[in-house]
Amino acid sequence: MTTVAILPIADTTGSKSYRAISGDKSSIGATAGQALDALTAQLGETEFSALLVIQSFRPDSFFSVDQQKRLSELMDLWRVARDSGQALPPEQQTELDALVEAELHAATARAATLTQTASA
Repeated sequence: MTTVAILPIADTTGSKSYRAISGDKSSIGATAGQALDALTAQLGETEFSALLVIQSFRPDSFFSVDQQKRLSELMDLWRVARDSGQALPPEQQTELDALVEAELHAATARAATLTQTASA
C-alpha cells in the first residue's frame, strides 16, 4: 500500500492549502482531497485504496508545536523558492525532508494508537 501524508500549510497571508507527499512526489491543493487527487495522478495508480485518518493537526506527543512551526516556516521558504524557479538550500531541504518524514511517522503512530484503542 502506498503511504501518503497530507499536511496543512499556510502562506504569509494565512491562507491554508494542503500538501500531499508520497516518497519523492508531492502536490499542493486548496483542499486535502485536491492535493491527494493530484498526487494520485502523479503516482500513476490505477486503483488507489487507502485508509484515511483525519487528524486535527494540533501538536501532540508524536509531533510537537515546535516541529509544526518549523515545518510551516520551511514550507513557506520552499514555496518561495519553487515560485522563483529555485530550490531550497540543501541544509533547509534536508531539514524539511526530515520533518515531513517525522510527521509521517507521527501519523503512523497516531493511526496505530487509534487502531489499538478501537480494538480494545
